[in-house]
Amino acid sequence: MAVTTERSVSFTDTETRSDEMNSAIEAWVDELIELVDEAQASEEFQAWLDVQSQFHDYSYRNTLLIKQQCPHATRVAGYNTWRTELDLYVQEGESAIWIWAPIITNQCPECGNSPSYHENSDCEYDETPPEEWSKGLVGFKPTAVFDVSQTEGEPLPTLETEATGNADDLMPALLESAERLDVETRIVSPDEWDYGEAKGVCKQRCPMTMRPRVEVKDRDNQADLAGTLIHEFAHALLHFDIEDRDERSKRELEAEAVAYVVGRYFELEMSGSAFYLAAWNGDDAETITDRLGRISHTAQELIDTLEQELERGPKAESKTGEAE
Repeated sequence: MAVTTERSVSFTDTETRSDEMNSAIEAWVDELIELVDEAQASEEFQAWLDVQSQFHDYSYRNTLLIKQQCPHATRVAGYNTWRTELDLYVQEGESAIWIWAPIITNQCPECGNSPSYHENSDCEYDETPPEEWSKGLVGFKPTAVFDVSQTEGEPLPTLETEATGNADDLMPALLESAERLDVETRIVSPDEWDYGEAKGVCKQRCPMTMRPRVEVKDRDNQADLAGTLIHEFAHALLHFDIEDRDERSKRELEAEAVAYVVGRYFELEMSGSAFYLAAWNGDDAETITDRLGRISHTAQELIDTLEQELERGPKAESKTGEAE
């Protein structure tokens, strides 16, 4: 029988649940801003990144909610999903983890509301009946999920990530992913490295292809090389062409956070990562939440791209040295 995972927050009141979930996210961001120049903030931020690495395809809002309710969660699903699809049963007395789930239903072509909200709105669209409207996202609702630690039954055979975690597999996938990510990539030998102590750089667009250019210094430690390449890919996707020097320094933290999430997902040890949140000192709540969203979305894009490359497997002639 699984051991119940500790929780620090719960949303048990049905009437106030939505407001409490939103307030919990806002309060976390506000506290991060207040403590941004203290070590405690960096620890909180890294704790969130650990959860984000487990749930890379979840929004930052949902990973924050999971972190606050079940900090050590590794895999969540709804009550019926555990029972019918995975043959596991939520243990009696377990409290749900509440996250936001999308509401997909028929959507008014004019106002974008569901039929019930459309009926009570000022929208006068009536060209087609609601049952003929296309389906779309009309909002989000609190939805109950449970972590695998709250279930009992036969152990899941697929709980571990499909990636091996071996950088020898990850490095070719990273190089092959460069084309799909629209990034020029080059692994440079130490003898030819012109950037001092830096392990990698993301340069301006290549004049021939107009793509961002990433160069990383070759080394024997393939895990460290992969982490650097992920970091520079994050720069290329996020902000290589930002001219504001102050903002560029602030976004260095975003790139390192993305590298941490992606590296952890592929079972790399990312103990060398350091998160100095003081770089974000002075940012307001909206700016911080924008940064969290960028980290979440970029990590998801990189993980999904790398997963597809790993599923394709090595090509007949694998690349070595550099990617064109």
